[in-house]
Amino acid sequence: MTMGSPTPNIGKMRGIFIGLGSNLGDKEENIRQALLLLKRGGADPFLLSSLYLTEPVGFPDQPWFLNLVAEVETGLSPRALLGLAGRVENELGRVRSVKDGPRTIDVDILLYQERVVEEEDLVIPHPRLHLRRFVLAPLVEIAGAVCHPVFKKTVSELFSELSDPSRVILVGRLKSPTGE
Repeated sequence: MTMGSPTPNIGKMRGIFIGLGSNLGDKEENIRQALLLLKRGGADPFLLSSLYLTEPVGFPDQPWFLNLVAEVETGLSPRALLGLAGRVENELGRVRSVKDGPRTIDVDILLYQERVVEEEDLVIPHPRLHLRRFVLAPLVEIAGAVCHPVFKKTVSELFSELSDPSRVILVGRLKSPTGE
């Protein structure tokens, strides 16, 4: 795996949450490799949720996903972090052929501290975070008290108000998440 040098960081920050999901190949290994590539790229996952087996949303005729949420420590800007997420997806063979379709890996910025970013290709907080059980279940596990900067509600409150009927099954912990 080659990702190049991380962008120079001036002061690392926490309170930045990334969602990862996979439903092709060795799903757990895809997530493990994505976490390693994030770390090598300058976004160090220091807190991980459990793994969840999740029903596909939007395009149901595909394998179920394995999802988790990581809190990362980084000095990367939201734009630089988006670039890193895209490089990780590319490195792990993500192909975008069908909207909401199968993928080896999906890496999404969910929250970046209290920041709100609204650009054509970058929206933070993730615009559908509050609608998705497969995102909120792992996020509430590690960041239930974190406040959504747009809705001004905690992640736990958003989860309790959720109407998404999709199934999410707790699987357990990721084995050797960041060992190299």
